[in-house]
Amino acid sequence: MSTPSSPALPPGVRRVLVAGNGGPAIAARIRAARPDLEVRDAAPADVTAEDLAWADALVAFRVPPVCRPSGHSGSVQAQLGSVRWVQSTGAGVDPWLEAGLLPDNVLLTRSSESFGPMIAEWVVSRIFAIQLQLLPLADAQRRGQWAPRDIPRVAGTHAVLLGTGDIGRAVATVLSGLGVRVSGVSRSGQSGHPAFSAMHRVEALAEVVHDADWLVVSTPDTPATRGLVSREVLSRCRGAVLLNAGRGAVVEETAIPEALNAGRLRGAALDVFVEEPLPASSPLWSDSRVLVSPHISGLTTAEGAAGAFLENLAAIERGQVPTWAVDRARGY
Repeated sequence: MSTPSSPALPPGVRRVLVAGNGGPAIAARIRAARPDLEVRDAAPADVTAEDLAWADALVAFRVPPVCRPSGHSGSVQAQLGSVRWVQSTGAGVDPWLEAGLLPDNVLLTRSSESFGPMIAEWVVSRIFAIQLQLLPLADAQRRGQWAPRDIPRVAGTHAVLLGTGDIGRAVATVLSGLGVRVSGVSRSGQSGHPAFSAMHRVEALAEVVHDADWLVVSTPDTPATRGLVSREVLSRCRGAVLLNAGRGAVVEETAIPEALNAGRLRGAALDVFVEEPLPASSPLWSDSRVLVSPHISGLTTAEGAAGAFLENLAAIERGQVPTWAVDRARGY
């Protein structure tokens, strides 16, 4: 895990503001573990400038609306009040890394919670739904039709995983256990995890996807990953299914319908999108070859969010850079 070379550690964290889904449960766990702290919780839309002037630390997944500059771009330092530490409740911190959003003297940390097992279940459920043709069979049942068909096995297929970190390794472990051949694609081209039968650098992605049955994306949104699954990459596929549980911006979303109509993709399962919620005008909603889910493949738990905050706080109180401090240059 790479960390910033000299991040500013917040002095004397005593007041904590929790804002986001599950906020009351997260706050209750923090209070129970650290009764010496003052803890407030509020829905993001209800966070006020007074809350931020009061707080030393902010625990949230997205930027509360009150923090965003109105009518111009730039830093939200003034809007952040006294906050000198932001603890993201998610593994991806892209909501906090928009250009000029956080000043340098605000420490940014991410969750230590492992989302790999849950996202692996999401991936496997979609693979089986598509391979076993569950939706067409359900549709035939509703019409009272007896609809025999050939069902190819999942075992023996080939999955290409873009992203071989905690999530990618969990997905690879489950898929390899099902008899799927798993290739990994990462910046280094190395993994060391036995579930991957082959490893490749990201520069080879367009070549690697040519015989993929499943293209699984689990990378965060960073300057290096944005648009990585491009129109060119999708044009090299030969009937793959795209599964995206990373971030919408990693895939050139407008190229997905084109790839489906050209037969380059035979289907897609998408949990994340460039714009969320997915606009009603998106053609992805009505395409029977696409499974849409509302960013639920890896959900933060109150236990995990509170545990990550407490782990990072303990490091700060020892005068150490937390293990989960974000390297802003890399985006994670």
